[in-house]
Amino acid sequence: MEKVGIVGYYQVKLHSDANYGRYEMIFEAVRGAVDMAGLKKKDISTVISCTNDYYDGRTISNCFTVEVGGGYMADESKVEMDGAHAVLYGLMRILSGNHKLAVVWGGSMPSCFPYHSTRLFETDPTWERPLTYVNDITSAGFQMRSYMEKYGVSAEEIANVAVKNRKNAAKNPLALAEAQNSNIDVKQVLASDIYADPVTELMVAQPCDGVAAILLAPQRQALKITDNPVWITGVGYAQEAYYLGDRNLYESKSMELAGKTAFESAGIKDPKSEIDVAELFEAYAHEELILSEALGLAEKGKGAGINSEINGDISINPSGGAISGNPPCATGLVRIIEAARQLRGEAKGYQVNNAKKAIASGQIGMCAQNNILFVLEGGN
Repeated sequence: MEKVGIVGYYQVKLHSDANYGRYEMIFEAVRGAVDMAGLKKKDISTVISCTNDYYDGRTISNCFTVEVGGGYMADESKVEMDGAHAVLYGLMRILSGNHKLAVVWGGSMPSCFPYHSTRLFETDPTWERPLTYVNDITSAGFQMRSYMEKYGVSAEEIANVAVKNRKNAAKNPLALAEAQNSNIDVKQVLASDIYADPVTELMVAQPCDGVAAILLAPQRQALKITDNPVWITGVGYAQEAYYLGDRNLYESKSMELAGKTAFESAGIKDPKSEIDVAELFEAYAHEELILSEALGLAEKGKGAGINSEINGDISINPSGGAISGNPPCATGLVRIIEAARQLRGEAKGYQVNNAKKAIASGQIGMCAQNNILFVLEGGN
């Protein structure tokens, strides 16, 4: 079976309140990815968008994005999950043999809709939703508290993750301006407003406006397009129980299963020693530790002890991760782009030395209920 390669990508600069329209952002992202690959609109055979009708405020919302997303007179479909899940769909379409160039784009504009209110539709409609006690905000507090109490991890150790990622974001020109802070320290993180105790505001991946796009092609086509493709060598995904009380929030079984599948398909035996870069979708600072441990990058409860700085023992979120900006429906897609950028040596200012293998993840659901993981490798 032919390998599938990433042959182009583009990410729009993230904004808390973009000063131009969503359709312009979609066009910029798709046009940018196509231009990077030196291709034209006629070369596109399938387009997968990643949006959400609840976020967009209307049913079949992708019908308004077909033209600007490159889908006119091409096969077109939509995924209502994270952008990383849309990449899986695009991968399947390429592997089917029916398509030679897939465009995958995702993004939204939470400045134009009540993001947290919208996510209430994820809760149980009979008991949880009317009271709103359980929501994406309070569940983050449950998750962090559970992790801290299970392993004896301090709030200061978790705040260090936020410090690292916000300092990394300061090196990333596409990151959300509000997330960039090269002078931040643990005291500032802990002193920021309470989000859901013990989570503070600076530990949160802030929802923001943004769109990103990538191009996928089968091996022969990819090598005609670029001499530096990034290969998708493994992928895995899994989902946990719907109710928070039916799972242990201090760990991520879905990421464990996703990682096991992805690593087996990529032939990786020891991810801790074989992976150079990890771009993980951490909706909150503590999730970076939970997800890292689930992937075997650290022992359970020991994630805070590893050196995950740029060019550390293993570089985790050198771009700043989701804390550098969290555009709903695009955040996992951005993680894949950032991992590809590292493997191509294009992460100016935050490049990891000699990066050969990387992983990138996406998630949906409260407390990272569903996780997907990609293994990426550079070289011909």
